[in-house]
Amino acid sequence: MTPTAPAAASARTPAAPLRVALIGYGLAGSVFHAPMIAATGGLVLDTVVTSNPERREQALAEFPDVRFADSPDEVWARADELELVVIASPNKTHVALATAALEAGLAVVVDKPLAATAAEARDLAALAADRGLLLSVFQNRRWDNDFLTLRALLADGELGDVQRFESRFERWRPQPKGGWRESGDPAEIGGLLYDLGSHVVDQALTLFGPVTHVYAESDVRRPGAAADDDTFLALTHANGVRSHLYVSATTAQLGPRFRVLGSRAGYVKYGLDPQEAALREGRRPGDPDTTWGEEPKEMWGRLGAGESPLSGGGTPVPTLHGDYPAYYAAVARSLRDGTEPPVTALQAADALAVLEAARESAAQSTTIAL
Repeated sequence: MTPTAPAAASARTPAAPLRVALIGYGLAGSVFHAPMIAATGGLVLDTVVTSNPERREQALAEFPDVRFADSPDEVWARADELELVVIASPNKTHVALATAALEAGLAVVVDKPLAATAAEARDLAALAADRGLLLSVFQNRRWDNDFLTLRALLADGELGDVQRFESRFERWRPQPKGGWRESGDPAEIGGLLYDLGSHVVDQALTLFGPVTHVYAESDVRRPGAAADDDTFLALTHANGVRSHLYVSATTAQLGPRFRVLGSRAGYVKYGLDPQEAALREGRRPGDPDTTWGEEPKEMWGRLGAGESPLSGGGTPVPTLHGDYPAYYAAVARSLRDGTEPPVTALQAADALAVLEAARESAAQSTTIAL
Protein backbone atom coordinates (compact mmCIF):
# COMPACT_ATOMS: atom_id res chain seq x y z
CA MET A 1 0.00 0.00 0.00
CA THR A 2 1.44 3.38 -0.96
CA PRO A 3 1.82 5.72 2.02
CA THR A 4 -0.44 8.74 2.04
CA ALA A 5 -0.07 12.09 3.73
CA PRO A 6 -1.55 12.19 7.25
CA ALA A 7 -4.93 13.82 7.73
CA ALA A 8 -3.47 16.96 9.30
CA ALA A 9 -1.14 17.43 6.34
CA SER A 10 -3.92 16.95 3.81
CA ALA A 11 -5.83 19.82 5.42
CA ARG A 12 -2.94 22.22 4.90
CA THR A 13 -2.15 24.18 1.78
CA PRO A 14 0.60 22.73 -0.43
CA ALA A 15 2.91 25.58 0.59
CA ALA A 16 2.44 25.10 4.35
CA PRO A 17 5.40 23.52 6.11
CA LEU A 18 5.10 20.01 7.49
CA ARG A 19 5.52 20.17 11.26
CA VAL A 20 7.87 17.68 12.88
CA ALA A 21 8.18 16.38 16.44
CA LEU A 22 11.58 14.96 17.38
CA ILE A 23 11.68 12.42 20.21
CA GLY A 24 15.11 12.41 21.82
CA TYR A 25 17.86 15.02 21.78
CA GLY A 26 20.98 13.00 22.45
CA LEU A 27 23.64 12.34 19.83
CA ALA A 28 21.25 11.22 17.08
CA GLY A 29 18.64 13.88 17.72
CA SER A 30 20.92 16.87 18.18
CA VAL A 31 23.70 16.08 15.70
CA PHE A 32 21.86 14.36 12.85
CA HIS A 33 18.09 14.79 12.90
CA ALA A 34 17.41 18.31 14.16
CA PRO A 35 19.90 20.03 11.81
CA MET A 36 18.75 18.01 8.79
CA ILE A 37 15.06 18.67 9.51
CA ALA A 38 15.73 22.38 9.91
CA ALA A 39 17.73 22.46 6.67
CA THR A 40 14.93 20.85 4.62
CA GLY A 41 12.56 23.07 2.71
CA GLY A 42 8.96 22.25 3.56
CA LEU A 43 9.78 20.87 7.04
CA VAL A 44 9.84 22.75 10.32
CA LEU A 45 11.10 21.46 13.65
CA ASP A 46 8.06 22.13 15.84
CA THR A 47 8.62 20.11 19.01
CA VAL A 48 11.49 18.38 20.77
CA VAL A 49 10.64 15.72 23.34
CA THR A 50 13.13 15.82 26.19
CA SER A 51 12.84 16.61 29.89
CA ASN A 52 16.60 17.18 30.23
CA PRO A 53 17.24 20.89 31.03
CA GLU A 54 20.68 20.95 29.42
CA ARG A 55 19.36 19.41 26.21
CA ARG A 56 16.47 21.88 26.14
CA GLU A 57 18.94 24.75 26.50
CA GLN A 58 21.05 23.27 23.70
CA ALA A 59 18.04 22.97 21.39
CA LEU A 60 16.81 26.51 22.12
CA ALA A 61 20.21 27.95 21.32
CA GLU A 62 19.94 26.67 17.74
CA PHE A 63 16.16 26.60 17.28
CA PRO A 64 14.67 29.54 19.23
CA ASP A 65 11.10 28.83 18.11
CA VAL A 66 11.03 25.16 19.04
CA ARG A 67 8.49 23.88 21.56
CA PHE A 68 9.17 21.17 24.14
CA ALA A 69 7.34 18.17 25.51
CA ASP A 70 8.30 16.09 28.53
CA SER A 71 6.95 12.83 27.10
CA PRO A 72 5.76 11.32 23.81
CA ASP A 73 2.21 11.22 25.21
CA GLU A 74 2.10 15.00 24.85
CA VAL A 75 2.89 14.58 21.15
CA TRP A 76 0.15 12.00 20.62
CA ALA A 77 -2.31 14.42 22.24
CA ARG A 78 -1.35 17.06 19.66
CA ALA A 79 -1.29 14.71 16.68
CA ASP A 80 -3.70 16.90 14.71
CA GLU A 81 -1.12 19.73 14.82
CA LEU A 82 1.74 17.64 13.42
CA GLU A 83 2.61 15.61 10.33
CA LEU A 84 5.75 13.67 11.21
CA VAL A 85 7.36 12.13 14.29
CA VAL A 86 11.09 11.40 14.26
CA ILE A 87 12.23 8.81 16.82
CA ALA A 88 15.83 9.34 17.92
CA SER A 89 15.53 7.78 21.37
CA PRO A 90 17.41 4.68 22.64
CA ASN A 91 17.05 1.58 20.49
CA LYS A 92 14.89 -0.35 22.94
CA THR A 93 12.13 2.28 22.64
CA HIS A 94 11.87 2.32 18.85
CA VAL A 95 9.15 -0.28 18.33
CA ALA A 96 6.84 0.95 21.08
CA LEU A 97 7.17 4.60 20.08
CA ALA A 98 6.76 3.91 16.36
CA THR A 99 3.65 1.85 17.09
CA ALA A 100 2.15 4.61 19.25
CA ALA A 101 2.91 7.29 16.65
CA LEU A 102 1.31 5.30 13.84
CA GLU A 103 -1.74 4.57 15.98
CA ALA A 104 -2.00 8.32 16.63
CA GLY A 105 -2.16 8.87 12.87
CA LEU A 106 1.33 10.29 12.41
CA ALA A 107 3.95 9.51 9.79
CA VAL A 108 7.18 8.20 11.33
CA VAL A 109 10.93 8.27 10.77
CA VAL A 110 12.91 5.97 13.08
CA ASP A 111 16.64 6.09 13.57
CA LYS A 112 18.32 2.79 12.78
CA PRO A 113 17.91 0.06 13.86
CA LEU A 114 14.14 0.10 13.43
CA ALA A 115 13.74 -2.87 15.78
CA ALA A 116 15.57 -5.79 17.33
CA THR A 117 14.14 -8.33 14.88
CA ALA A 118 12.97 -8.54 11.30
CA ALA A 119 9.58 -9.78 12.52
CA GLU A 120 9.05 -6.63 14.58
CA ALA A 121 10.05 -4.49 11.61
CA ARG A 122 7.59 -6.29 9.32
CA ASP A 123 4.82 -5.85 11.88
CA LEU A 124 5.50 -2.10 11.93
CA ALA A 125 5.52 -2.02 8.13
CA ALA A 126 2.14 -3.77 8.09
CA LEU A 127 0.70 -1.31 10.63
CA ALA A 128 1.92 1.67 8.59
CA ALA A 129 0.46 0.20 5.40
CA ASP A 130 -2.85 -0.48 7.13
CA ARG A 131 -3.01 3.14 8.33
CA GLY A 132 -1.79 4.54 5.01
CA LEU A 133 1.10 6.28 6.74
CA LEU A 134 4.74 6.81 5.89
CA LEU A 135 7.23 4.76 7.91
CA SER A 136 10.89 5.23 7.06
CA VAL A 137 14.23 4.38 8.66
CA PHE A 138 17.07 6.89 8.88
CA GLN A 139 19.95 5.28 6.98
CA ASN A 140 22.05 8.39 6.37
CA ARG A 141 25.06 6.38 5.20
CA ARG A 142 23.32 5.80 1.85
CA TRP A 143 24.20 9.46 1.27
CA ASP A 144 27.87 9.20 2.28
CA ASN A 145 30.24 10.63 -0.31
CA ASP A 146 32.08 7.35 -0.89
CA PHE A 147 28.86 5.34 -1.21
CA LEU A 148 27.43 7.77 -3.76
CA THR A 149 30.70 7.62 -5.70
CA LEU A 150 30.76 3.83 -5.68
CA ARG A 151 27.14 3.64 -6.86
CA ALA A 152 28.04 5.91 -9.77
CA LEU A 153 31.05 3.74 -10.68
CA LEU A 154 28.90 0.61 -10.60
CA ALA A 155 26.19 2.24 -12.70
CA ASP A 156 28.79 3.18 -15.29
CA GLY A 157 30.26 -0.35 -15.36
CA GLU A 158 33.73 0.88 -14.42
CA LEU A 159 34.52 -2.20 -12.30
CA GLY A 160 32.98 -4.82 -14.58
CA ASP A 161 31.29 -7.64 -12.70
CA VAL A 162 31.81 -7.13 -8.98
CA GLN A 163 33.17 -10.18 -7.22
CA ARG A 164 34.00 -8.95 -3.72
CA PHE A 165 32.85 -5.95 -1.69
CA GLU A 166 34.86 -5.03 1.39
CA SER A 167 33.47 -2.38 3.71
CA ARG A 168 35.00 -1.22 6.99
CA PHE A 169 33.59 1.02 9.66
CA GLU A 170 36.46 0.95 12.10
CA ARG A 171 37.48 3.09 15.06
CA TRP A 172 40.21 3.15 17.67
CA ARG A 173 38.42 3.52 21.00
CA PRO A 174 40.35 1.31 23.42
CA GLN A 175 38.33 2.51 26.43
CA PRO A 176 34.57 1.82 26.53
CA LYS A 177 32.39 4.91 26.92
CA GLY A 178 29.61 3.07 28.72
CA GLY A 179 25.93 3.86 28.32
CA TRP A 180 23.19 1.85 26.65
CA ARG A 181 25.02 1.63 23.31
CA GLU A 182 27.68 -0.54 24.97
CA SER A 183 25.35 -2.42 27.30
CA GLY A 184 25.41 -6.20 27.34
CA ASP A 185 21.69 -6.37 28.10
CA PRO A 186 19.99 -7.76 24.97
CA ALA A 187 16.95 -5.56 25.69
CA GLU A 188 19.07 -2.45 25.02
CA ILE A 189 19.95 -3.62 21.46
CA GLY A 190 23.47 -2.29 21.97
CA GLY A 191 26.80 -3.35 20.50
CA LEU A 192 28.44 -2.62 17.17
CA LEU A 193 26.59 -5.31 15.22
CA TYR A 194 23.32 -3.39 15.51
CA ASP A 195 24.99 0.04 15.51
CA LEU A 196 27.61 0.32 12.76
CA GLY A 197 26.56 -3.09 11.42
CA SER A 198 23.17 -1.63 10.52
CA HIS A 199 24.96 0.78 8.18
CA VAL A 200 27.34 -1.60 6.44
CA VAL A 201 24.69 -4.30 5.95
CA ASP A 202 22.19 -1.77 4.57
CA GLN A 203 24.80 -0.51 2.11
CA ALA A 204 25.69 -4.03 0.97
CA LEU A 205 22.04 -4.93 0.40
CA THR A 206 21.40 -1.66 -1.42
CA LEU A 207 24.32 -2.29 -3.77
CA PHE A 208 24.13 -6.02 -4.36
CA GLY A 209 20.70 -7.24 -3.34
CA PRO A 210 19.43 -10.17 -1.26
CA VAL A 211 21.67 -12.42 0.81
CA THR A 212 21.52 -16.22 0.87
CA HIS A 213 24.17 -17.06 3.50
CA VAL A 214 25.67 -15.25 6.49
CA TYR A 215 28.81 -16.04 8.46
CA ALA A 216 29.99 -13.85 11.35
CA GLU A 217 32.63 -13.56 14.05
CA SER A 218 31.81 -11.32 16.99
CA ASP A 219 33.99 -10.52 19.99
CA VAL A 220 34.06 -8.42 23.14
CA ARG A 221 37.71 -7.38 23.27
CA ARG A 222 38.08 -4.30 25.50
CA PRO A 223 38.51 -4.73 29.26
CA GLY A 224 35.26 -3.78 30.94
CA ALA A 225 33.23 -3.93 27.72
CA ALA A 226 29.91 -5.79 27.80
CA ALA A 227 28.75 -5.72 24.16
CA ASP A 228 30.39 -6.73 20.90
CA ASP A 229 33.07 -4.26 19.86
CA ASP A 230 34.84 -6.16 17.06
CA THR A 231 32.66 -7.97 14.51
CA PHE A 232 33.14 -9.38 11.01
CA LEU A 233 30.39 -10.48 8.62
CA ALA A 234 30.73 -12.48 5.40
CA LEU A 235 27.63 -12.29 3.19
CA THR A 236 26.91 -14.29 0.06
CA HIS A 237 24.50 -12.43 -2.19
CA ALA A 238 22.06 -14.21 -4.47
CA ASN A 239 23.87 -12.71 -7.49
CA GLY A 240 27.20 -14.26 -6.42
CA VAL A 241 28.85 -11.16 -4.96
CA ARG A 242 30.55 -11.73 -1.63
CA SER A 243 30.53 -8.91 0.93
CA HIS A 244 33.08 -8.80 3.72
CA LEU A 245 32.03 -6.27 6.35
CA TYR A 246 34.02 -5.11 9.38
CA VAL A 247 32.80 -3.02 12.32
CA SER A 248 35.17 -2.40 15.18
CA ALA A 249 36.09 -0.07 18.04
CA THR A 250 39.46 -1.81 18.55
CA THR A 251 41.26 -1.14 15.27
CA ALA A 252 44.68 0.40 15.93
CA GLN A 253 45.40 0.80 12.20
CA LEU A 254 42.37 1.62 10.06
CA GLY A 255 41.82 -0.21 6.79
CA PRO A 256 40.20 1.17 3.64
CA ARG A 257 36.60 2.26 4.02
CA PHE A 258 35.85 0.44 0.73
CA ARG A 259 37.77 -2.05 -1.36
CA VAL A 260 35.61 -3.26 -4.24
CA LEU A 261 37.03 -5.82 -6.68
CA GLY A 262 35.54 -6.45 -10.10
CA SER A 263 36.38 -8.31 -13.31
CA ARG A 264 37.67 -5.12 -14.92
CA ALA A 265 39.03 -2.97 -12.09
CA GLY A 266 39.00 -2.31 -8.36
CA TYR A 267 38.12 0.75 -6.33
CA VAL A 268 39.82 1.56 -3.03
CA LYS A 269 38.76 4.42 -0.80
CA TYR A 270 40.14 5.46 2.60
CA GLY A 271 38.62 7.81 5.16
CA LEU A 272 35.12 8.60 6.37
CA ASP A 273 32.60 10.93 4.82
CA PRO A 274 33.10 14.43 6.36
CA GLN A 275 29.44 15.22 7.08
CA GLU A 276 29.24 13.74 10.59
CA ALA A 277 32.37 15.58 11.67
CA ALA A 278 30.99 18.81 10.22
CA LEU A 279 27.68 18.38 12.06
CA ARG A 280 29.45 17.63 15.35
CA GLU A 281 31.46 20.83 14.89
CA GLY A 282 28.26 22.84 14.49
CA ARG A 283 28.48 23.40 10.75
CA ARG A 284 25.25 23.19 8.79
CA PRO A 285 24.12 22.72 5.17
CA GLY A 286 23.74 26.13 3.60
CA ASP A 287 26.38 27.81 5.76
CA PRO A 288 28.15 30.64 3.89
CA ASP A 289 31.47 29.75 2.28
CA THR A 290 30.80 26.04 2.79
CA THR A 291 30.35 23.42 0.09
CA TRP A 292 28.45 20.77 1.99
CA GLY A 293 29.86 17.26 1.88
CA GLU A 294 32.95 18.22 -0.10
CA GLU A 295 36.11 16.18 0.35
CA PRO A 296 39.72 17.29 -0.35
CA LYS A 297 41.42 15.76 -3.37
CA GLU A 298 43.99 13.95 -1.26
CA MET A 299 41.16 11.79 0.11
CA TRP A 300 39.82 10.68 -3.26
CA GLY A 301 39.70 6.94 -3.92
CA ARG A 302 41.54 5.26 -6.75
CA LEU A 303 40.37 3.03 -9.58
CA GLY A 304 42.67 0.59 -11.32
CA ALA A 305 43.89 -2.96 -11.84
CA GLY A 306 47.15 -4.66 -10.84
CA GLU A 307 48.48 -1.65 -8.93
CA SER A 308 48.61 -0.59 -5.30
CA PRO A 309 46.73 2.62 -4.51
CA LEU A 310 49.06 3.17 -1.55
CA SER A 311 51.98 3.59 -3.95
CA GLY A 312 50.06 5.87 -6.28
CA GLY A 313 48.68 3.19 -8.60
CA GLY A 314 45.37 3.58 -10.33
CA THR A 315 43.45 6.69 -11.33
CA PRO A 316 42.10 9.13 -8.74
CA VAL A 317 38.31 9.23 -8.76
CA PRO A 318 36.77 12.56 -7.68
CA THR A 319 34.55 11.85 -4.69
CA LEU A 320 30.99 13.05 -5.11
CA HIS A 321 29.71 15.39 -2.45
CA GLY A 322 28.02 13.70 0.49
CA ASP A 323 24.35 14.58 0.76
CA TYR A 324 22.66 13.81 4.09
CA PRO A 325 20.07 16.56 3.41
CA ALA A 326 18.73 14.41 0.55
CA TYR A 327 17.16 11.99 3.03
CA TYR A 328 14.75 14.45 4.62
CA ALA A 329 14.12 16.14 1.29
CA ALA A 330 12.91 12.76 0.03
CA VAL A 331 10.80 12.26 3.16
CA ALA A 332 9.15 15.64 2.58
CA ARG A 333 8.36 14.68 -1.02
CA SER A 334 6.90 11.37 0.13
CA LEU A 335 4.66 13.13 2.64
CA ARG A 336 3.48 15.59 0.00
CA ASP A 337 3.05 13.16 -2.88
CA GLY A 338 2.33 9.82 -1.21
CA THR A 339 5.33 8.23 -2.93
CA GLU A 340 7.59 5.56 -1.43
CA PRO A 341 9.96 6.90 1.25
CA PRO A 342 13.73 6.91 0.68
CA VAL A 343 14.29 3.95 3.02
CA THR A 344 11.40 1.59 3.70
CA ALA A 345 10.57 -0.48 6.76
CA LEU A 346 10.71 -3.65 4.67
CA GLN A 347 14.23 -2.78 3.55
CA ALA A 348 15.12 -2.35 7.21
CA ALA A 349 13.55 -5.74 7.93
CA ASP A 350 15.79 -7.36 5.30
CA ALA A 351 18.86 -5.85 6.94
CA LEU A 352 17.68 -6.97 10.38
CA ALA A 353 17.28 -10.53 9.09
CA VAL A 354 20.98 -10.43 8.15
CA LEU A 355 21.95 -9.01 11.55
CA GLU A 356 19.95 -11.70 13.34
CA ALA A 357 21.62 -14.38 11.24
CA ALA A 358 25.02 -12.84 11.99
CA ARG A 359 24.36 -12.98 15.73
CA GLU A 360 23.32 -16.62 15.44
CA SER A 361 26.30 -17.45 13.25
CA ALA A 362 28.76 -15.90 15.69
CA ALA A 363 27.17 -17.76 18.61
CA GLN A 364 27.23 -21.13 16.83
CA SER A 365 30.42 -20.69 14.76
CA THR A 366 28.57 -21.72 11.62
CA THR A 367 27.15 -20.34 8.40
CA ILE A 368 23.42 -19.46 8.45
CA ALA A 369 21.26 -19.86 5.36
CA LEU A 370 18.52 -17.28 4.86
